[in-house]
Amino acid sequence: MNLEHARFNMVEQQIRPWGVADPGVRQRLMTVRREDFVPPSMRALAFADIEIPLPGGQTMLRPSIEGRILQAIEAFHANTVLEIGAGSGYFAALLAKNADHVYTAEIDPELAQFARDNLMRNGITNVTVEEGDASQGWYSKAPYDLIVVSGGLPELPEGLLLQLKFGGRLFAFTGSPPVMKACIAFYNDKKILQCRSLFETVVPMLRHVTQVPAFNF
Repeated sequence: MNLEHARFNMVEQQIRPWGVADPGVRQRLMTVRREDFVPPSMRALAFADIEIPLPGGQTMLRPSIEGRILQAIEAFHANTVLEIGAGSGYFAALLAKNADHVYTAEIDPELAQFARDNLMRNGITNVTVEEGDASQGWYSKAPYDLIVVSGGLPELPEGLLLQLKFGGRLFAFTGSPPVMKACIAFYNDKKILQCRSLFETVVPMLRHVTQVPAFNF
């Protein structure tokens, strides 16, 4: 397989037609080697627009979804980022290109180590993989300029929103199958938290997630 040709086709034929027009996003997807973050047995499918199985029964998001998330936050440089759901470490590597430091939390110990190994092998030093349940956020490093929730939530928990800095952004998938909403939450200039819906999709729910008191917009 010609990896660079396959990567180009992923970006230009799968991700770009799904509304990802930002050249900075496409360049970032061309730079970070997705094939280095998938399980070895799935390497041939690294550039397919599918959810790739990971250890512990979890999956990587589809490349088209990853591209849409990046486009939603591309213009926003963050000093400190929290990603909830490390997965293979691939999306943390993408976030690290436009952040000072990324903390990515993973509930599954085997998957957390998988992410650490992938990031270390690719020389990415501004990502720290934390192990634990971060469905309510990760208080030890809060507050954050940017929070990205890589799995689904029934609704946005208020405790998570309180970990966001004023002027920051939070990306999340909310709702339940068959229709979930991808949204950006942020404080407006009157310090009122707002949520803007971006697109509809379906992603796997975060593990151990429960119905919690939510912020009412």
